[in-house]
Amino acid sequence: MDSTLRRTWAEIDMDALAHNYETLRKRIGENVKFLGVVKADAYGHGSVQVSRLLQESGADYLAVSSIDEAVELRHNGITMPVLILGHTPKEEVSELIKNNITQAVTCRAKALEYSEEAVKCGGTLKIHIKVDTGMSRLGYLCDGDYFESGVEGICEGCTLPGLDAEGIFTHFAVSDEFGEEYESYTKHQFELFTSVIDEVEKKLGKKFKIRHCANTGAVARYPETWLDMVRPGLLLYGYGDFAQELGLKPVMSLKTTVSTIKTYPAGTAISYGGIYKTDRKTRMGVVPYGYADGYFRCLSNRYELMTEEGPAPQRGKICMDMCMIDLTDKMNVDVGSEVEIFGKANPIEHMAQLAGTIPYELTCAVSKRVPRMYIKDGKVYATVSNLLVSPQTKGVFLSLSFKEAVEQAIADKASTFTAVNEAGEEETYQLQTKNTQYVVRSQKATTVNDTYSGPSKKHWLGTDGNGMDMLTRLMYGGRISL
Repeated sequence: MDSTLRRTWAEIDMDALAHNYETLRKRIGENVKFLGVVKADAYGHGSVQVSRLLQESGADYLAVSSIDEAVELRHNGITMPVLILGHTPKEEVSELIKNNITQAVTCRAKALEYSEEAVKCGGTLKIHIKVDTGMSRLGYLCDGDYFESGVEGICEGCTLPGLDAEGIFTHFAVSDEFGEEYESYTKHQFELFTSVIDEVEKKLGKKFKIRHCANTGAVARYPETWLDMVRPGLLLYGYGDFAQELGLKPVMSLKTTVSTIKTYPAGTAISYGGIYKTDRKTRMGVVPYGYADGYFRCLSNRYELMTEEGPAPQRGKICMDMCMIDLTDKMNVDVGSEVEIFGKANPIEHMAQLAGTIPYELTCAVSKRVPRMYIKDGKVYATVSNLLVSPQTKGVFLSLSFKEAVEQAIADKASTFTAVNEAGEEETYQLQTKNTQYVVRSQKATTVNDTYSGPSKKHWLGTDGNGMDMLTRLMYGGRISL
């Protein structure tokens, strides 16, 4: 691993993700569509990389939260259907249509303004109607006294000009909770949802192509709710009790290293506020992992990081960029030793329980300065950093083998060469000379407009202050300048 990336990093096991997808796909059967939820950068795992795998594996739909997230996927070669679950300003309707993005419609006001904008730009916006059956968040109100007005509103939205109502969906509030009260609530939501669908389809004289409501809890526990499509979130990434029961594997591991070790006498106050004092002569390690990386400060003095010799208690208050761990009884753990924050040896569920939250929040909290290293067949094939790039794109640090392939092609004065790309696939590239630069271009490329310029033939694009060699891939099927 490059030394500048060996601070704190997340390892994304793409084989585990593929296993989870295949396991869930077999569970739901071939007649039910699969929607992969990749909002919030795929819960911190990297939406582009995750979406590529799902697209190649045969998933049917993706879901994101915003138009920015959807367009990022389109700019990175994701062509499969994408549903925006959240709010999109009416001014962006033309972009939705241009990029073939499906938009959730949650109320009459949204339906009217989306229709108006679609008509203005002369296009048709594909939509999914959202029904509020008990989440009390977004969607047409249809419960109790609101049933008739809710159905009428949905029918109106489905017949407005410029809108194509492909689907209808709702969201369960407590499908992952156990107990008769929660099971009754979930069943009520489902029965209300199907009643709304039946009434709307009866009034319209046609059926929705896609009806969906099964989130993680419902995929695991309520097969009757699968309908036309399921939307597993947490389950896809292999976290939680349901994942363990279904034989799914955790996709992310978060790791760091020991940067410094000091020995303190008994009675030494550690970190801010002095909330912890050593009770003996203590060998204390410092690791570059703090709350700016996603380590919740509420876990101060409560969590253990995993070393090669077992768990090391974290001591004192967690700092912004680092924290301290007790290595007194772990003499083989030294400066540079690898430490697992959560992963296979230190389950994220334990960390979530101590923090009073869910694994989702922890993976989403892993900050942008923590690079994501993508692993396939036990090898890192790409590393993504959100810092060492321009604001317009994410950086993909390609493998050493890719760099060596480029250098060999330059030495051989070859016009083409073959190397493994950031998706872990063998791909053919063109090597061109442009002024004082080499340009590497994928033969899959559909655009030549987006490119960076390296300082000279002798430097890789984006060389940082430490002289670190790296490549930045602009777009899947795009170009790299060296």
